[in-house]
Amino acid sequence: MSQSGTNTPYSRSGRSTPLHLRDVVHDVIRHFRHEKDSEAHRIFRQSAGHKPKGALPQTVNPDEETVPGIEHPGSTGVIYCSDRAMANGFSYASSHEWANLGQGAPEVGQIPDAPPRPTSIPLPEDSLEYAPTTGVKALREAVAELYNHQYRQGKLSQYTYENVCIVPGGRAGLSRVAAVVGDVYCSYQIPDYTAYDQVLSAFKRLVPVPTALDAENKYKLNVEQIKKDIRTQGLEVILASNPRNPTGQVIEGEELKSLVDLAREASTTLILDEFYSWYMYPENDEQWGRSVSSAEYIDNVNQDPVVIVNGLTKNWRLPGWRVCWVLGPKNLITALSQSGSFLDGGANHPLQLAAIPLLDPERVMQEKIALQKHFKHKRDHVLKRLEELGLKVEVPPVATFYIWLNLEHLPAPLNNGLTFFEELLKEKTIVIPGIFFDINPSHRRNLFHSPCHHFVRLSFGPPLEDLDKGLDAIGRVLKKAKKEGGHAFGHSYKKSIDGVHQLDKLI
Repeated sequence: MSQSGTNTPYSRSGRSTPLHLRDVVHDVIRHFRHEKDSEAHRIFRQSAGHKPKGALPQTVNPDEETVPGIEHPGSTGVIYCSDRAMANGFSYASSHEWANLGQGAPEVGQIPDAPPRPTSIPLPEDSLEYAPTTGVKALREAVAELYNHQYRQGKLSQYTYENVCIVPGGRAGLSRVAAVVGDVYCSYQIPDYTAYDQVLSAFKRLVPVPTALDAENKYKLNVEQIKKDIRTQGLEVILASNPRNPTGQVIEGEELKSLVDLAREASTTLILDEFYSWYMYPENDEQWGRSVSSAEYIDNVNQDPVVIVNGLTKNWRLPGWRVCWVLGPKNLITALSQSGSFLDGGANHPLQLAAIPLLDPERVMQEKIALQKHFKHKRDHVLKRLEELGLKVEVPPVATFYIWLNLEHLPAPLNNGLTFFEELLKEKTIVIPGIFFDINPSHRRNLFHSPCHHFVRLSFGPPLEDLDKGLDAIGRVLKKAKKEGGHAFGHSYKKSIDGVHQLDKLI
């Protein structure tokens, strides 16, 4: 009995600390850690461009400042993870020995019932010249006609080639748009696409205003919250992916219509990254081939402030082509032509010509249905295997080819994304730590305080055999944790060789 007269539970060792209090203390210790206590986090911070920023002067890092005035912007998640994998023996020549569940690209080979993959492209003499910075007119027309066919049938306002700018990749499109935006408050969400961090850091005229999404609301954009933020914070630009990377969620129908209506009524520019618009997984056969786009809800294509970024990269499964587009009002396209002239110079001319027949609506429908059936099978397979491993996904993806996996219930230190990632590198498997989707342009936050710290993003973009190879590796790590406990993890990681001083040692 305690002094208060109540029963005090004892531990098996005979200690008299109340069990509930010890649980609280252990939980606090488990969560109250700092980056300096973790080898995986120290390696991340030592990588060029990833040091925390603050009010106090930073010490000079000779690996980052050998050229006066140059500042590393920090790498995106896929690039950092590829570099770390290379430090652990990964090479593209031997990539078949690894399971890359981190890749932000779909498998590019033939899949069942899909149209044949391109195997060659013509090279007419004219295609050896520069293409216009807005792109080849015939391809711009094909993009406009496809969107009109898919999303704007029966609508008075139709897209034309003047509403389309061809760009060399999605990030180039976002950079062109960011370069022509004035001094504005820009809303973004956490978690979201890792490259937004670099865009918001590099283009200083965009003042970032974050909104955290949560599992309780299935990581969906909250239109009512955005409406409130526009009114109270003076937002002029909203940047978001839909369907969402990395959570695999989507807003569509009335929710998406409300967002487009809000942009129009509030005169707020809505920039939507729609690269995963075909990766929808219907529950009934009638919906195969359905895709999502804000283009369906735009009233006037030249007046509604809605900007769409998309391309061949994900939906057509042609990431190496780097042929993408920005769709929006005519006056935006004129501005993007000007920013493209000094940012990137335009997309590859021959590949633009080769892309034109791929946008035929009948071919597109065949491609969409085949893609959706194939990737839905892979999604269901991975979710089932994860559950068998004791890793039930809290919010399963309904779109994209990503799974947002919460590790918080695993024993420390495997319960954070960076350490889980480093341990899987030892098993020749790559995933992306969740912190890369914490869009945090100021880089001041302790990584352990990030809302994305306990997550990793798994991609089911690769072929099925690669997915199984990676899931087997996750199983081995979890088995080791069960057998040996947490002390077996969090150390003995190979160092990266991304600095000039490290490289000097190898020369």
